[in-house]
Amino acid sequence: EVYTRERVPLDWATTQNNLGNALRALVQRESSAARLEEAVTAYRAALEVYTREHVPLDWASTQNNLGCALTTLGEREDGTLRLGQAVAAYRAALEEWTRERVPLGWAMAQFNLANALSDLGERESGTGRFEEAVAAYDGALAIFIPAGADHYIKVCQANKNRVTMLLYGKQLQLLTDDIDDV
Repeated sequence: EVYTRERVPLDWATTQNNLGNALRALVQRESSAARLEEAVTAYRAALEVYTREHVPLDWASTQNNLGCALTTLGEREDGTLRLGQAVAAYRAALEEWTRERVPLGWAMAQFNLANALSDLGERESGTGRFEEAVAAYDGALAIFIPAGADHYIKVCQANKNRVTMLLYGKQLQLLTDDIDDV
């Protein structure tokens, strides 16, 4: 039996989401931007059926997956468009993956959001993105630590430390620029 959008829309959307995940996994072996573009297309197709109103947790999961694909694309590009889209996707996911409702999902989305924000912070002149990233890492750690998610604690803390150093460096540069202007 063929899963068509018309006959079994939720199964079709699940297949699209799984296709996006598979394509994203292939990128680790092939390093192909084309596969990432295909993953983005598959996630967006799934989101046409996985609506927030009808299947909010599936919608949130797919938004998070879309954010991951967009972050990877954004890291490979010079601009900020994809990273901005990733931030929007993670923030959308967090509307349903709340801390109270899905604590580990919320923490993962916070972690992913922080990663995208830190990438944006490296490309923008201000410190706001770094500050947001540190806050998101702190939120994720507040769940990961009591859950005993050792791997995520280690990676999240390392990323937070790196972003904190970048934040301090950027703040110092801004102060130095201000002094030079005097």
